[in-house]
Amino acid sequence: MQRFRQESRFPVPPPDVFAWHERPGAFERLVPPWATVHVRGRRGTIRDGDEVVMELRKGPLHLTWHLRHRDFVDGEAFTDEQLEGPFQRWVHTHRFRSDGESGTTLIDDISWEPPTAEKLDAWAAPVVERELKRLFAFRERRLQNDLALHARWRDRARLTVAITGSSGLIGGAVRQFLTTGGHRVVPLVRSRDVARREPSAVYWNPERNEIDAEGLREVDAVVHLAGEPLVQFPRWTADKKERIRESRVRGTELIARTVAYLQRKRPRTLVSASAVGYYGSRGDELLTEESGPGKGFLAEVARAWEGATRLAREAGVRVVVLRSGPALSPAGGMLQKILIPFRMGMRGRVGSGKQYVPWVDLDDQVGIILHAFMDERLQGPVNVCAPHPVPNATFAHVLGRPSLVPVPALVVKVSLGEMGEETILAGQQARPAGLLEAGYTFLFEGLEESLRFQLGRAPTCVQSLPPYSP
Repeated sequence: MQRFRQESRFPVPPPDVFAWHERPGAFERLVPPWATVHVRGRRGTIRDGDEVVMELRKGPLHLTWHLRHRDFVDGEAFTDEQLEGPFQRWVHTHRFRSDGESGTTLIDDISWEPPTAEKLDAWAAPVVERELKRLFAFRERRLQNDLALHARWRDRARLTVAITGSSGLIGGAVRQFLTTGGHRVVPLVRSRDVARREPSAVYWNPERNEIDAEGLREVDAVVHLAGEPLVQFPRWTADKKERIRESRVRGTELIARTVAYLQRKRPRTLVSASAVGYYGSRGDELLTEESGPGKGFLAEVARAWEGATRLAREAGVRVVVLRSGPALSPAGGMLQKILIPFRMGMRGRVGSGKQYVPWVDLDDQVGIILHAFMDERLQGPVNVCAPHPVPNATFAHVLGRPSLVPVPALVVKVSLGEMGEETILAGQQARPAGLLEAGYTFLFEGLEESLRFQLGRAPTCVQSLPPYSP
C-alpha cells in the first residue's frame, strides 16, 4: 500500500473552504488543465453515497474512473473511494482543520495501490508520487486563487447569472467558478430538450432569433460568451468568415434586445465578449480602452460585435464589453494549439517575433468577469489582458527552450492566408487600464508564473495571500 499526504493552508475559515468543496463545479475546478479528464456522470455532491464517474483519456486509451463518497462529516471531512478505475485501490480523505482564528489547514491523505504486477510496483510508485505532487501543487494554487477572488466580494449578495457559451473553455470555467462561490448559474442552451431536462437552463437559438425571455427575468447579470470559433484549417473561407461575424453580432443583438425589452426585473448588468482584435495590428503602440479601432476583418467584426449591445445600453443596463486577449490554458484556446508544434520541436519565433501577445491567465479571466458583475465603475470596453504583454519571441522563449529556426511570415501567409495574418502575425500591446483603475488585482502578472501554473511545471504553486478579515 502506497501513501501520499499533503497539507495546505488557506487564510479562510474552515466552513468557507468546506462549502467550496461541497458546491457544484468544485471537482471540475480542481482537475488540472493538462489532464484529459471528463466527468461523464454525477449523483449528488460529496455526501455519503454520492458518486462521480469520469473518463480518463491518454492517447488511444479511454479509462473509466468511478468514485463513491463516504465518511462525510459536515465542515470537517469527506472521503472518495474508487469503485472502478486505474488503481487496484484508491482512498482519498480530505480533512479540514482550523488553523488559528481565521485559517484552514486542508489535509489530503491518499492510500493507493498501483494496478501493476508486484514486480512493477517499484517503477509505478515514484511515477504516481511525482504526478500527485504536480497535481496537488496545482490544486492548492487553484483553490487559493478561487477563494481569494470570492473573498473580495464576501459582503455582497450572491448573484443569479445567465451564461451563453457555458460549454466552451471560458464559459465552462466561469460556470464552475461561480457555482463554487455560491452563485446560481443559468446556462443558455440551444436545445429545447436540454432546457426541459435541466431545470436551471434557458432555451435560445440566435440563428432562429428565438429565446425564452421569461427565463432571464429573475437574473441579476448576463455574461455573453458564445460565438463561432475563429480557427479553421487550412484557412478562412467566405462562409467561415460570415459565420464568425453573424454568430457574434446576431447573438449579441438577441441578448441585448431581450434584456432591454423585459418590463419587470431585468438584469442589471450585461457582460459581453469582444476581443483585442478590435485594435487591429498596431505594432508597439500602447493600446488602452481609449484607443481607436484598427483595420482588418477581426477589427470590423469586433466593432459590429460591440455595437450590437446598443439596445441594452439605451435601456439603462450597465454593459461591460470584454476586449479579451488569449486566455492561457492547455485545455483549449491559443495555448493548446501552439503546444502541439512546440512539442514537435517547432519553437522558434513566428514572423518578426515583435508582435505583442496580450495574454491573460484563465483564472484572471474568470476573476475579471466576476469583478465586472460586482464593480459598477466598470462600464463600456475593458481590456482583458495581463499588465505585461510580451512579444511573440519572448512568449516562445518562456514557453520552452526556443529553436534557432524561426517560422517566416511568408510561410504563415501562404499556408494560412488571412487567418494566419490576423491571428498569428498581428499583435496588440494592450494595457488593462480600466481594470487597474477599478482596483482589480491580477493573480498572474508575469507570463512565466502563469505558464508554470497552467502547465504544472512549478515545484510549488503557492501564492502569498492577505489574511482573511470578516
